[in-house]
Amino acid sequence: MRVEVRVEPSNDELRSLLAWLRQDPDIRRTATLEMREQPPRKGEMGAVADVLQLITENGWNAANFTLTLAAWKQTRPRASRVTVRHNDLIDALTDCSDEQIERITRLLREDRGDDQRGSAS
Repeated sequence: MRVEVRVEPSNDELRSLLAWLRQDPDIRRTATLEMREQPPRKGEMGAVADVLQLITENGWNAANFTLTLAAWKQTRPRASRVTVRHNDLIDALTDCSDEQIERITRLLREDRGDDQRGSAS
């Protein structure tokens, strides 16, 4: 299973999110995290991080990932838009409400046949 996470504005925020996710033992144990970067454009000094990819197979806990993502977002001093994509399904985490957390958890469980639709909290 592959999940893409974008953060706007991206570069430093995406790096912060990557570090945050790597601190979570469950995510470290069950997923591979990769930063995808665009090559520098003319006049830019370095590559720009644009997407964080999470690749997982067994032991995946969508609710834990979503709650960890929401916890990181709530620590940010500036408002940022976090977009989660799985297959062709996309949703945004803006205010970290229970409804948004539940929607993103469902999105991440979508093609796994996971019948656990309970509360994400």
